[in-house]
Amino acid sequence: MSTRKTHLDALAIALLLACSLFWGFQQVLIKATIAEIPPMFQASLRLVGASVLLWLWSSWRGVALFRRDGSLKAGLLAGALFAAEFACIYLGLQHTTASRLTVFLYTSPFWVAVLVPFWVSSERLRGMQWAGLLCAFAGVLYALKEGLASTHASTAYGDLLALCAGMLWGLTTVVIRASGLARVGAEKLLFYQLGVSCLAFPALSLALGETWSWRFSAFGWTSLALQTIVGAFASYLAWMWMLGRYPATRISVFVFLTPLFALLFGSAWLHESVTPDLLAALATVAVGIVLVSRRPADI
Repeated sequence: MSTRKTHLDALAIALLLACSLFWGFQQVLIKATIAEIPPMFQASLRLVGASVLLWLWSSWRGVALFRRDGSLKAGLLAGALFAAEFACIYLGLQHTTASRLTVFLYTSPFWVAVLVPFWVSSERLRGMQWAGLLCAFAGVLYALKEGLASTHASTAYGDLLALCAGMLWGLTTVVIRASGLARVGAEKLLFYQLGVSCLAFPALSLALGETWSWRFSAFGWTSLALQTIVGAFASYLAWMWMLGRYPATRISVFVFLTPLFALLFGSAWLHESVTPDLLAALATVAVGIVLVSRRPADI
């Protein structure tokens, strides 16, 4: 097994940038697809498809997904948190915009930074890194200040769901690091989360009275393919792999880039201009990421 690293290297940074870029696009994609495919049904198809891909990948690589290793209880807990997070995301997108949901969702690094050090002392942030975390979050809020200032009562429910999703994502990361789940391997770690979700989401879709129709447009099929192959399979597998090798508090701060990518993709999709405020926010987030991800001098 690879030795855990104490700082982010070039590979980790490249993977984190790629994941953040796609996740920003994915929020806009999910929002655009809800008009054609109901949210819980959409999530069910995505997660079942990703589970099949993960099983095929694991079989090809000889990774045992069902071997007893004492990780079942913690794995099921992480899976339940993961499923609840995505239920909040898909339901929240019915009530608020993709940009607004994303900024609240990506409060997750605060939960990680505050809670993980209680179990993993090496993950404790120093003063300058806390400053970087606050700087990155301030950049996100600054980029979306106009939307936040014009909040309507009708979006409050979606905003609350997004905040809950951010908390659940952070708690999932805490469970993974505090329980040592990352040691079971990225494939099995992701399998716990996808497996629980595959059981929960179809039942939730039916309970909400969603219509299951298999007639999708070319856009609908393309959206599902991207959400399944790139999103729920490749990007999440990469994320689980990184959680097992890099400090969770360092990699989590990169998710602050995702709301800004979501705003950029939303602007491009809707032909909205990119304002100087957005560019200033991007620079602020970049400074925050540099401060948090830099290697402390005393390590």
